[in-house]
Amino acid sequence: MRKEIEQAVALLEKNDPRAIEQALELLQGTVFSFSMKVCGQREDAEDTMQEVLVKAIPYLPKFESPRALLVWLYKVAKNRCLMSRRKSKFAPKQDLSLDELMPDRHELARLAKAGPVNPESLAIRSQQARRLREVIQELPPQYRIILVLRDMEGLTDEEVGDITGLRPGNVRVRLHRARLFVRQKLARQNHNPAAPKKGILRPAPTMATPEKRSASCKALFAQLSNYLDEQLDDSLCEKLEQHLDGCQPCKAFLASLESTIQQLRNAPSGSLTKVSAAKIRRDLLKQYPYPPSTSGRRSPI
Repeated sequence: MRKEIEQAVALLEKNDPRAIEQALELLQGTVFSFSMKVCGQREDAEDTMQEVLVKAIPYLPKFESPRALLVWLYKVAKNRCLMSRRKSKFAPKQDLSLDELMPDRHELARLAKAGPVNPESLAIRSQQARRLREVIQELPPQYRIILVLRDMEGLTDEEVGDITGLRPGNVRVRLHRARLFVRQKLARQNHNPAAPKKGILRPAPTMATPEKRSASCKALFAQLSNYLDEQLDDSLCEKLEQHLDGCQPCKAFLASLESTIQQLRNAPSGSLTKVSAAKIRRDLLKQYPYPPSTSGRRSPI
């Protein structure tokens, strides 16, 4: 649950013009931030934010549960973003294959040779942030939505499921593959900056095929997100850690995935122009359905 939504609901309950404006400011920032990450274009994100809030105005006084408001806002914003977003001709249209997203033996060897990565030490600089945004836009929509909601907006699997209509298990599958996709793209761009940056990067013919990978390593890769999110049961967790203790390449791969997730969580959010945002709020306040006062008139704005 985003704290901004909880704060907005508390402010709306005061039914005071100043408090309502503060609530609208919080909701503006939340919807715009999400829309910017999904749409990738400021104009689309601003249009989405304004349209979502205009639709929300008649219902805002009725939301007593922050969770209900959160789900409603993100559902409407998600649908608007996917309808209006400028489509990239390079964006992959098919489902992401776990097998294609796993590293071959050459990449594992390279990761192991490079040494450990400290996820906490990664600073998101402007060039890194731009590259990360570009990679996110290359994700198929059904994966991009999950990644943004879960890793960039900080929602739970259950909240993401309510917004997308997916069961938590399906949320986990898509989240893991989206994370692997982003990790793969960033890793290959860093290893070879001159390499093509569009579409799914597939192993070259000279690289090892999936059949040459260790079966235990392959089984490990499917569970890494659950491990990092502490969603493995104790027995599976113990088996995975035993494997990691004896497999330096897998340990290095885990660190690279963890650093990718940390970059997603630390990615800067776009911000609205203050003048434009204030004007939109003023227009929204004029439409806010204040309850009748004791004299039968609407509360003043």
